[in-house]
Amino acid sequence: MSTLDIARQTPAPLPAQARSKRALALTNWWLIALLVIGLILVVGPFVWMTLASLKPKQELLQVPPTWLPESPTLDNYQRLFDRLDFPRYFWNSTFIAVLITLANMVFCSMVGYALAKLNFAGRDKIFLLVLGTLLVPGAVTLVPLFVVMAKLGLVDTPWAVILPLAAGPLGVFLMRQFMQGIPNELLEAARVDGAGEFRIFSRIVVPLSLPAIAALGIVTFLPAWNALLWPLVVLTDEQHYTLPVALAIFSRGEFQADYGLLMAGSVVLIVPVITVFLLLQRRFTESVATTGLKG
Repeated sequence: MSTLDIARQTPAPLPAQARSKRALALTNWWLIALLVIGLILVVGPFVWMTLASLKPKQELLQVPPTWLPESPTLDNYQRLFDRLDFPRYFWNSTFIAVLITLANMVFCSMVGYALAKLNFAGRDKIFLLVLGTLLVPGAVTLVPLFVVMAKLGLVDTPWAVILPLAAGPLGVFLMRQFMQGIPNELLEAARVDGAGEFRIFSRIVVPLSLPAIAALGIVTFLPAWNALLWPLVVLTDEQHYTLPVALAIFSRGEFQADYGLLMAGSVVLIVPVITVFLLLQRRFTESVATTGLKG
């Protein structure tokens, strides 16, 4: 049989199948369009902020505003480093954010392991209590936390910012959900071999939970680095200011905010966050893909 005969005998695609393919192609185009729009909405403010940081003050206040700077300048960055004690504020922010992140990675992992793999009275109730704290607005606990820090004599020290944020309910929930996917048989085999709970946690659970721990580091570092309200309340000495607090205070002009300084400072603020995410994005993706699959 020739190729031509085979082609003639091949049935033509059914109209329903053709319509299905066209509908699928149309759906794909709609999805691509929505993704492009979402990308523009997410990236657009960052691009605008970066371009605005290169504009002189007169151009920033121009109406209608311009997208691209007509007279690009680094004057805003120069004023940022001249007006602020940048190395000190950067070190304060780094010290506080890194310690908060490390504390959450350690304590949330421990609590998540206990709630996921240890059997004790009231375990489920404690977990519900942890979830309930997610519903409490931060403004409600602002005054009680300040009173506690004042009683402990920690006001106007970095520890007043670090200790209340050393373990968060979101981190406990993330670690608990991830660790539930670790096989119980693996832990039981370690217990039969005589391993204690701390050894099981450090030698088995932690290595298997590295994707979730990396994701926890990202979602903890971001708000700790950008925190403004709580550090603004408990830090009164200029020597202890973090970068967001220093920017909020020193960018206020006599009659209006110094938008050029704010834009330049915001660009500098997001650089460490983007760096941390780029370093840990693979782990973060793994955690999102696997968390909650078993439970």
